[in-house]
Amino acid sequence: MEHIATLHIEKLPEGFYLATSNDIPGLVAQGRTIAETLEIARDVAKKLLEAREERQTPIQLNEIEDVFDYPLIVGI
Repeated sequence: MEHIATLHIEKLPEGFYLATSNDIPGLVAQGRTIAETLEIARDVAKKLLEAREERQTPIQLNEIEDVFDYPLIVGI
């Protein structure tokens, strides 16, 4: 089952991107590109959520609906 969490992404002065989330405490991911940062954030989120379930302290996230909005970033 897929869930949705909001990520906050900012570009650092060094040129890297940093992702954090208020929905998933402890999630911090950094990458050279937005795509790489999102990939790392997805892996970190999965591991954090699995660890929380093992400790029986799950994080409550919204399930993905059949219809939802998604911001598409296109570089030109």
